[in-house]
Amino acid sequence: MNTGGRLIAGSHNRNEFVLINADENARIRSVQELRGQTCEICRDEIESTVDGEPFVACNECAFPVCRPCYEYERREGNQACPQCKTRYKRIKGSPRVENDEEEDDVDDIDNEFEYGGNGIGFDQVSEGVSVSRRHSGDLDSAPPGSQIPLLTYGDEDIEISSDRHALIVPPSLSGHGSRVHPVSLSDPTIAAHPRPMVPQKDLAVYGYGSVAWKDRMEEWKKKQNEKLQVVRHEGDPDFEDGDDIPMMDEGRQPLSRKIPIKSSKINPYRMLIVLRLVILSLFFHYRILHPVKDAYALWLTSVICEIWFAVSWVLDQFPKWYPIERETYLDRLSLRYEKEGKPSELSPVDVFVSTVDPLKEPPLITANTVLSILAVDYPVDKVACYVSDDGAAMLTFEALSETAEFARKWVPFCKKYCIEPRAPEWYFCHKMDYLKNKVHPAFVRERRAMKRDYEEFKVKINALVATAQKVPEEGWTMQDGTPWPGNSTRDHPGMIQVFLGSDGVRDVENNELPRLVYVSREKRPGFDHHKKAGAMNSLIRVSGVLSNAPYLLNVDCDHYINNSKALREAMCFMMDPQSGKKICYVQFPQRFDGIDRHDRYSNRNVVFFDINMKGLDGLQGPIYVGTGCVFRRQALYGFDAPKKKKAPRKTCNCWPKWCFLCCGSRKNRKAKTLAAADKKKKNREASKQIHALENIEEGPVTKGSNVELSSEAMQLKLEKKFGQSPVFVASARMQNGGMARNASPACLLKEAIQVISCGYEDKTEWGKEIGWIYGSVTEDILTGFKMHSHGWRSVYCTPKLPAFKGSAPINLSDRLHQVLRWALGSVEIFLSRHCPIWYGYGGGLKWLERLSYINSVVYPWTSLPLIVYCSLPAICLLTGKFIVPEISNYASILFMALFSSIAVTGILEMQWGKVGIDDWWRNEQFWVIGGVSAHLFALFQGLLKVLAGVDTNFTVTSKAADDGEFSDLYLFKWTSLLIPPTTLLIINVIGIVVGISDAISNGYDSWGPLFGRLFFALWVVIHLYPFLKGLLGKQDRMPTIIVVWSILLASILTLLWVRVNPFVAKGGPVLEICGLDCL
Repeated sequence: MNTGGRLIAGSHNRNEFVLINADENARIRSVQELRGQTCEICRDEIESTVDGEPFVACNECAFPVCRPCYEYERREGNQACPQCKTRYKRIKGSPRVENDEEEDDVDDIDNEFEYGGNGIGFDQVSEGVSVSRRHSGDLDSAPPGSQIPLLTYGDEDIEISSDRHALIVPPSLSGHGSRVHPVSLSDPTIAAHPRPMVPQKDLAVYGYGSVAWKDRMEEWKKKQNEKLQVVRHEGDPDFEDGDDIPMMDEGRQPLSRKIPIKSSKINPYRMLIVLRLVILSLFFHYRILHPVKDAYALWLTSVICEIWFAVSWVLDQFPKWYPIERETYLDRLSLRYEKEGKPSELSPVDVFVSTVDPLKEPPLITANTVLSILAVDYPVDKVACYVSDDGAAMLTFEALSETAEFARKWVPFCKKYCIEPRAPEWYFCHKMDYLKNKVHPAFVRERRAMKRDYEEFKVKINALVATAQKVPEEGWTMQDGTPWPGNSTRDHPGMIQVFLGSDGVRDVENNELPRLVYVSREKRPGFDHHKKAGAMNSLIRVSGVLSNAPYLLNVDCDHYINNSKALREAMCFMMDPQSGKKICYVQFPQRFDGIDRHDRYSNRNVVFFDINMKGLDGLQGPIYVGTGCVFRRQALYGFDAPKKKKAPRKTCNCWPKWCFLCCGSRKNRKAKTLAAADKKKKNREASKQIHALENIEEGPVTKGSNVELSSEAMQLKLEKKFGQSPVFVASARMQNGGMARNASPACLLKEAIQVISCGYEDKTEWGKEIGWIYGSVTEDILTGFKMHSHGWRSVYCTPKLPAFKGSAPINLSDRLHQVLRWALGSVEIFLSRHCPIWYGYGGGLKWLERLSYINSVVYPWTSLPLIVYCSLPAICLLTGKFIVPEISNYASILFMALFSSIAVTGILEMQWGKVGIDDWWRNEQFWVIGGVSAHLFALFQGLLKVLAGVDTNFTVTSKAADDGEFSDLYLFKWTSLLIPPTTLLIINVIGIVVGISDAISNGYDSWGPLFGRLFFALWVVIHLYPFLKGLLGKQDRMPTIIVVWSILLASILTLLWVRVNPFVAKGGPVLEICGLDCL
């Protein structure tokens, strides 16, 4: 079935399959063949020995390692096998290293042609050449000539007669015998025929064998040069030919490294944390033992709030105990996986872009994101971009069609001139010297032409947006007159359109383009579609059927690739042979454009991304933040992380006889733990047996019926887990990706439509154990938590040039709604079975990592004590009471020590996190603003949703408009989230006025107690100051509705204060005789 690149729409449940909108683009790629055995360190093919068997470095476990890696490990590494940790023995022909076993000071390399008086028989010489053979039986059955160490390094040419070889075999030494252990080269008991060679003569005079040896040496050198070639990077003027001396070592070294924080910064930081714990203990000891009797309720309330704040600080502080940074080596990645003259061995990557409403998420922003993906610095045949349109909008479809056409010009321009960033909107609008490092004379001309083309492209997109503002009554129709399948956004079939592909439309220079696929999953009434998480799971299944790359990158539609080498940065961790196998995802920090210079509402969130995330990277890895993340597909499929094989324990053969006395007591302990271990094995049985099925199918079949039964049972088990799609199940078993065998394009298209049907996930583990996890609007935290619970670890990558950039809501109301959505998701997780307080024990989650996840779901509850604590200053000023008794010298020292430790901790965090004081202070201010507004509402909404079933609608945050720079900063939008912080501002300001008036009327003695209350109230006002500026806006005017509500609440509190009447004594006015006779 040839679709001709048409739009595929259909419903698996309704047996519909329709081809719409004919085009000449895109076909499905074929399957890549499997390779042979490769080295587990460098992934190069293992060379064969003279007898045709692979080189074996370790005779204990036969761990596959090539000879160059074996010699490098002995010379520069720990000189042991990576798998069984057995020390490598020296193989004849390899250079000596320190701590090698003594061989009577005779080296077979230095004395290769010196067989002197204590000679050696040719049987023993051949033993040194073939020491890497694995079966001793091959030695006995080998012909006599194979045991002769010719100058051809053991390879004898059958066309050479025996009398023309460089070595002549005496008849007396042509016999064979069974040998178990090699005989030492210096054994004096073995007689040897002296070698008939004059050292002064040229080797060429000794026959044709030496010529063959020279040819083989030239071939070997050529092969080594291919392995050790240096890839010249663009823009590297310092590169010289003399820099390629250590090429072998450079290509085999790790692709990344950890950079620990300097001890001069981190050690004082840790000491201060411990000191702050001690101060907190003394502080609470004083607070609890010194209650305020005349204001007991205020004192008790304040102590409870302070204890909660201390617990929150512990949850936030200790996951930052081991902060680290990381550095990648892109040149080593190229040396290892991109060799000149050979196809690139970099792993394929599927990129997911999700969008819902094109009116809130402008198509031009989505188009720029897609263009930056298509122009990424990565092999084009290894990149596939999938765009999920969860709103089934024809505007998104048409905009993506225009984007595919413009990409034919934009992608070759980017790669030809190596421009950054590769999103045209941001490239052309940045105020920079675009001629820097550009030497091509045609660059200016082509850049001007490209800018004109982009302006025309923008006009087309804007025209589409203007047309889409008014929907026709009969709905949209396509160019061929076919009704648009997505006219009903809640009831439409699944749609797939391949715009670009490996064999589809090429660019203007006739080069291939990455694959671009439009996907809109099926939606029907009565089904729960799980919002963004459901859309992402649909993309996983579609990509698994069409391309099945082993790695996935997901970005929001407004987050473009700012660094074209972002995928290579991630592959430095994922494809590292040593540390990459246990990494489930690589998270990049979020950076934003279009934010005001002062970052009034802490949109950059620098403290979280540059301090908290670096601290988590030193534990088990950062949490997943929803965008800018490269995943391992197998980790998303719910498989457990590969376990590190432990070295075998010592047996009683190497222990004294009395060790048997200890074994009896150990047996009882082992028996007790067997039950728990069996239970864990059963829970992980599915993930372990899935890959074992491949071995069953590929291995030799001895009992056909048993294998078929086990294969059918496993297939049923996998279909129950992944769904009723044989093609997708087959792709899920491929650890390294790749397409299913013998799959026709018609079959792939039908399977792709099936896996995005609305009923496909029924009675499967999608959203429970596989893919993005359901149950919360913040599916990112839940998904990362599940992967960490399976024993995986994540990595935080912070390249110098930010990998991704996006837009953030700089408007106060939109910013608060964004924080509300995040907090609501945390409340949902807290009230679900996946709460990290009680879920995931017995897995691979580290306890400090668990603290960070607990903090991520508990922080909305801090809004309750926070809003109470921010109200206490006004209450104290209005009533004349205070939460602290009369302060003694000891109490003064405690308070000063506590505030000093808080300040110094922040300063040290700013130092090792490289965060400015402005960003740190804005984060502290917005923590209070969000805590008393968005977090409070999220808490009540979450409780209503979980306990009462009252669902709240998911609101997509509007992206920044282009009406002018920072135009949205002063835009006001009414929301009830503004009422609580405004009320707190007003009552604290009133309290300050009342307190000062009281002090003025009561005299000098009342100023001392007033100082603590005023400091407390000013602390609240200063933290809410950015909120006050947001209310006033550009016109310095507060909205009327806010004033009305705030005055109403403030009036109530003021009336309560009048009822208390602190200026009048409790016993009423005191009348004294003035001494004047008024009559």
